Amino acid sequence: MDHVDYEILKLLQKKAKMSMKEIASHVHLSAPAAAERVKKLEERQVIEGYQAKINLNKLDRSIVALILFKSTDCKNLAQFCHTHPDVIECYRVAGEISYIAKVATKSVETLEQFIDQAMPFGTPSTNIVLSAHENNIL
Repeated sequence: MDHVDYEILKLLQKKAKMSMKEIASHVHLSAPAAAERVKKLEERQVIEGYQAKINLNKLDRSIVALILFKSTDCKNLAQFCHTHPDVIECYRVAGEISYIAKVATKSVETLEQFIDQAMPFGTPSTNIVLSAHENNIL
């Protein structure tokens, strides 16, 4: 990997649907050369896929919370989170906390329902997200 590959990755992180012509102009390559670089990054699985950024407010899921669990039943908590429609991310972590679930839901009431349903699997501590700032990896 050289500086051009890293620059291509930065560009695709910001706008995954960027055309090869646009990428090429930013990294001073021809479009076919840029396309070949992207193809090689995909083949080496440096690029694993492309995702759409979803506006949760437009889906009526404006309440976002990070729920930290001290779990007594990690296997079933993981299964519960995996199947619950409001869970958008779930992490098994080391330390005092064993799981962190990121939940996007439509109201405080539905958040409370999620917490009540999850309580048999461990002790939750809920943090409602007020704002978020995303950083790219590169």
